[in-house]
Amino acid sequence: MEGDDFFVDLVFYNRLLQCFVIIEIKTEKLTHQDIGQLQMYVNYFDRIEKQDFKNKTIGILLCADKNDDVVKITLPENNTSIFASKYQMYLPTEKQLLDELTKELRKLEL
Repeated sequence: MEGDDFFVDLVFYNRLLQCFVIIEIKTEKLTHQDIGQLQMYVNYFDRIEKQDFKNKTIGILLCADKNDDVVKITLPENNTSIFASKYQMYLPTEKQLLDELTKELRKLEL
């Protein structure tokens, strides 16, 4: 863009959803700048690469850690195309998974 180079980590095209899927991976705690960077990539693909009959681009930001409030405030209230999630280096044990499921089920009962 006007002489500046930008590099998306991963770009996929989902045939079933008929849209581009942009994935950014951050090895540090997520910042509002990271969300802005991903939003720029999503905007580029929607405005330049996407054909009119295709669906909106989806952006996924995977990070080592995140503050949910930063994500919520940085993204528009009606956001349906950008998602941020914390990744784990190792899969949880069966007991950890069961404990997490039990905790979530208890929340639903309240």
